[in-house]
Amino acid sequence: FGYQRFEILAATVNAVLPPRQGEVRLFGERISRKSPEAIARKGVGLVPQGRRVFPTLTVKENLLVAARGKDQLGHVFDLFPRLKERTEQHAGSLSGGEQQMLAIGRALMGNPSVLLMDEPSEGLAPLIVTEVGRTIARLKAEGQSIVLVEQNVKLAFDLADEVAILNTGRI
Repeated sequence: FGYQRFEILAATVNAVLPPRQGEVRLFGERISRKSPEAIARKGVGLVPQGRRVFPTLTVKENLLVAARGKDQLGHVFDLFPRLKERTEQHAGSLSGGEQQMLAIGRALMGNPSVLLMDEPSEGLAPLIVTEVGRTIARLKAEGQSIVLVEQNVKLAFDLADEVAILNTGRI
């Protein structure tokens, strides 16, 4: 149930769904009812559950499609050297872990102030979960604000400054 709530939160923050009540604010500014593009320009990046890469585009094309302003490509390749090695490979042919790296990298291409991450460890091998966890920790150390929804409790507790556990719709 808590997971579904995050899906609604992410959809609301990204203007896919209007809020039922109240409003969504980012750094004091109301972003409720703005378009997803306007919200992204305000600094919200989304790493969706299930990765949702563009399978017929190359790694580089997947990244460039989300680029805004500041050139982040070097930073993404620094975080994920494996993606740099595969810049011309179609995203659909990447492993699940590589696709997750690509989804995170794509969100970072917009130079977000806040990164919403939905189940970044889902379906990944333990070694890749560790690698993704190290990357999230590095982003955090660099000052990236992250809202993380994660069923891997150890990963969440290792990374989070604050934790809210949802159980049957209650914190």
